[in-house]
Amino acid sequence: MLRRMPPDSPNLLPPDAPSPDAPSPDTPSPDAPLPNAEALQARVLHRDALCFVIDKPAGLAVHKAGRITDHLELYLPHLAEPGGEPPKLAHRLDRDTAGCLILGRTPWALKRFGQMFAAGHVEKTYWAVADGIPEAESGVIDLPLLKRIEPKSATGAARSSWTILPHPDGQPAVTEYRVLGTGPGGSAGRSWLELRPRTGRTHQIRLHCAAIGCPLVGEPFYGPARIPPGNLHLLARSVAFRMAFEYPAVDAVAPAPAHMRDALSACGWRDG
Repeated sequence: MLRRMPPDSPNLLPPDAPSPDAPSPDTPSPDAPLPNAEALQARVLHRDALCFVIDKPAGLAVHKAGRITDHLELYLPHLAEPGGEPPKLAHRLDRDTAGCLILGRTPWALKRFGQMFAAGHVEKTYWAVADGIPEAESGVIDLPLLKRIEPKSATGAARSSWTILPHPDGQPAVTEYRVLGTGPGGSAGRSWLELRPRTGRTHQIRLHCAAIGCPLVGEPFYGPARIPPGNLHLLARSVAFRMAFEYPAVDAVAPAPAHMRDALSACGWRDG
C-alpha cells in the first residue's frame, strides 16, 4: 500500500525546533562512549580490506557539529593499521540512532560507497519502536521532506538552526514499513517496526513514522510533545551490499541496544 501523506500531517510539531543534533548539557546517553581501542574493536561487525561496519552506540554523534565535542571521528584512529590512515565515514547516522555504520578504508572504497548509496545499492534495514500502531500491517510512506534553515537574529538565537518538515517542494522521500509486533504502551499501544528507506533524507524515518501517527519512542522533536533527547528507539539493524562483482557480498547485523530491549520485548521480540 502506498501512503502519500499530506504536507500538513497533524502529528508533527511546528518546525521551529533548534538543530535536532545539537546536544543539551543534561542529555542522557543510552550507550557508553568509546574511550579506548578495545571498546571500539568490540563494536566491529564486519571488516575487510575495503571497509568496516561498526555498531555505533546511541548518543554518540558521528562527527563534530555545532556544540558537539565528543564524536565518533575522534575514535576512528583506533581502527587504523600501525602507521596507516584511519577509516572514514561512508555515510551518517543521527546522533541518537544506534547500529550499523559503514566506514571506508581506501579512497576508492569511499568513492564507491558514495556511488552505491546514490544508486540505492546499499540495502538498509531499521528497527524502531513506535508509540501507536499503523492502520496497515505493511505499506509505503511517500512524503517529500524539506530542510528549513532559520538564520540567527540580532535579538534571538545566537546561531542559526534547522529543522526538517514535510513539504511538497521538498526532496522525494519514500520508506517501506512492516509491523513485526505490537504491545502495550502509551495511549494507543506500541509497535515494533521494520523500516526500509528507499531514499536517504535527514530524519526521514523519524518524520515518516510521525506522519502516520506513530512517532518513535523517545522522539524529541517530531512527536506530539517536546521531550529531552537521548532515548530514541531507532536501530540501524542491518546493511547489505557488494562493492563489485569480484568482491563477496557483505551482510552485517547489529544487536538490539540495551535501551530498546524492554520495549522490543513488550512487542514480541525475543533475543536469539
